[in-house]
Amino acid sequence: MNREMLMLVEAISREKNVERDVVFGAVEAALAQATKKLYSGEVDIRVAVDRDSGNYETFRRWLVVPDEAGLQNPEAEELLMDAKERIADVEEGEYIEESVESVPIGRIGAMAAKQVILQKIRDAEREMLLNDFMSRGDKIFVGTVKRMDKGDIIVESGRVEGRLRRGEMIPKENLRNGDRVRAMIMEVDLTLRGAPIILSRSAPEFMIELFRQEVPEIEQGLLEIKSCARDSGSRAKIAVLSHDKRVDPIGTCVGVRGTRVNAVTNELAGERVDIVLWSEDPAQFVIGALAPANVSSIVVDEEKHAMDVVVDEENLAIAIGRGGQNVRLASDLTGWKINIMDANESAQKHAEETDTIRKLFMEKLDVDQEIADILFAEGFTSLEEVAYVPIQEMLEIESFDEDTVNELRSRAKDALLTMEIAREESVEEVSQDLRDLEGLTPPLIAKLADAGVQTRDELADLAVDELTEITGQSEDEAKALIMKAREHWFTSATAAHE
Repeated sequence: MNREMLMLVEAISREKNVERDVVFGAVEAALAQATKKLYSGEVDIRVAVDRDSGNYETFRRWLVVPDEAGLQNPEAEELLMDAKERIADVEEGEYIEESVESVPIGRIGAMAAKQVILQKIRDAEREMLLNDFMSRGDKIFVGTVKRMDKGDIIVESGRVEGRLRRGEMIPKENLRNGDRVRAMIMEVDLTLRGAPIILSRSAPEFMIELFRQEVPEIEQGLLEIKSCARDSGSRAKIAVLSHDKRVDPIGTCVGVRGTRVNAVTNELAGERVDIVLWSEDPAQFVIGALAPANVSSIVVDEEKHAMDVVVDEENLAIAIGRGGQNVRLASDLTGWKINIMDANESAQKHAEETDTIRKLFMEKLDVDQEIADILFAEGFTSLEEVAYVPIQEMLEIESFDEDTVNELRSRAKDALLTMEIAREESVEEVSQDLRDLEGLTPPLIAKLADAGVQTRDELADLAVDELTEITGQSEDEAKALIMKAREHWFTSATAAHE
């Protein structure tokens, strides 16, 4: 029988073009599976087949687990302290084995053995094909639509399959069986049966890779795509940078008579692409990203990572775009929050900010409006600046003498100290359930406390725009934090329902 098994292994190995070890592994798995049926409970069995003689041994084994963890499965686990009584130098995570009687290969049933062996071989073939495919280093999967699977599309390339999920398709794109498809390889998930390669046609990376294939200068390192933002199937923006002064980045990506950008557009169901010149200067980058709108002026707020962009009336609709598309894509492309406004809105906001700063100086420094306006006119916008800018800068203000400057600095420092003490007291009043919320840092807790948000429920009740105003976070970050704060509501409701 052992000789027959060796001959069977050799035959299957040659026929299926699979290594002998893989077939032996399948035989061992089939024997172990049959042996387990002789025991009650979830025992762990290992079978070792000699690759030369075909003889095999069977072992029952127990995993050594930490004492404090306890036994989750007593049939296949042993506490470390008990294991050490049997083997003194055994370590956590190792196995204790005990030889048991082997099941004759005839008793496992030809069909059961065959099924296990063939499944193992299919898995090995699948993994080998996948490894061979991935070793080519392709970033784009090119294949044919094979079938639909619960709303996903299975795309076949040779004998390898990829999965294009509904959310990763281009909206309104109608793909049918037999259609040729290109998509970005996003990840490989070996736990998925059949189609382990996860694909996307809507990811920004797909557009970047398409341009890389159409524009040789990118592969040569002369051009670089710094970022990409997409509203898939509708419109996109890419930011490009030239590493060679002789190469025009925008013209090179567009191509002669638009051939290069049109090739990308045609692949993406007519998605229009704005090509933007990347700049180290964030303001300049944002101005370029908002094209075709013309920007009148721009104010950068480093702390909130936001910009107020002023455009005239005729450019307002263009800058915002249909449904806010243009400004949203520009924001995604640059990584800055962009607030579009006309001249009147800008003037009103400036007046409100001026009034806020004026009141701050008058209240905290105990000065009249004239002194407050002088400070603002000279570029001072915070108590920190009054307290800590080099004294020489303040002495250069014509309206102030040295005594006035020293008094203002002293009052500013006292006011900051008082505010810090008050802030610490307000932070101390923040509830423990809010402090423990995942994603909340001490600076964020301080900002929430300043705004009077002291419990998890108070945070959960906030609207996204309210939280962004308090913390300066992006909309996505604020939304995620609010949803985290609301989790216990749903948990409580589910528990009550049950």
